[in-house]
Amino acid sequence: MTVEVTNTPTGGALSSDPAGLAPLPPGAGAFPGQKTPVGLVSLSVGEGGNRSRRGSLTLRLAVPVSIFVAWWILTATNVIQPTVLSGPAATWDAFVQLLLHQDLVGDVGISIRRALEGLALGAGVGLILGIIVGLYRLGEELLDSSLQMLRTVPYPALIFLFIVWFGVGEASHIYLIALATLFPMYLNTFNGVRNVDRRVVEAARSFGVEGWQLIRRVVVPLAMPSIMTGLRFSAGISVIALVFTESIGASQGIGYLVSQANSLQQIPILVVCILIYALIGITADISVRILERYTMPWRRHQAVR
Repeated sequence: MTVEVTNTPTGGALSSDPAGLAPLPPGAGAFPGQKTPVGLVSLSVGEGGNRSRRGSLTLRLAVPVSIFVAWWILTATNVIQPTVLSGPAATWDAFVQLLLHQDLVGDVGISIRRALEGLALGAGVGLILGIIVGLYRLGEELLDSSLQMLRTVPYPALIFLFIVWFGVGEASHIYLIALATLFPMYLNTFNGVRNVDRRVVEAARSFGVEGWQLIRRVVVPLAMPSIMTGLRFSAGISVIALVFTESIGASQGIGYLVSQANSLQQIPILVVCILIYALIGITADISVRILERYTMPWRRHQAVR
């Protein structure tokens, strides 16, 4: 065993590591004054990684609370007239009136059921079409151009056509919501499947994974981030589509209350309905994000912030 003598900036020293691979002592960096972290290096891309839940919740509520305060002040000082926008007190009174003297809970439940059924149908079909078109060239040649043309048709133009086809009952509302939610799921699923690493697929095939098992165990998990993004978009669009569908030909639901309030110029009830739609939308978004945490637990450790 030979010991190599090397010259260092601090004088001569004996070293048994000719390649220079010995770990640096804590606090010693490559340059003067630079500290080398011990263990794994963490990227400090964003700020607030160690913020408490209470602090995070405070920041999330800062903008909504500021909007509410501005709304209160502007309506209380008559900067915004009551004929344009009702104040928080009048809106609360309208909410209590609807809750006590009308079936507000039942109308909200009907609207949520329509949105969920339409979302399940549209997102399910979009998921299947996205997988087929993303995996098979024949599927892309047969379906993609037709779906892209249908996607560009203005949504309100189809409302009356669906009423002619399916009547003014529940079917037309659900199918219209399904049509609106189909395309975000289709596009994101198609993009996710198309970007799956071909080497991973070939490796799975070399282990005998073929057909449906290949799709279920390899393709869909790798495309899951895009699929969940599509579901998040579809959930938001289902609420927007709900507004359109319930405003025409509905005898129950929040849209029915909107139509009645609009015909009678009841601004506080309109504001109540808008706030309910907003709460349904944020609830849908939070639900999808929670589902994303359970379906993709590994992504919690991949964020750069």
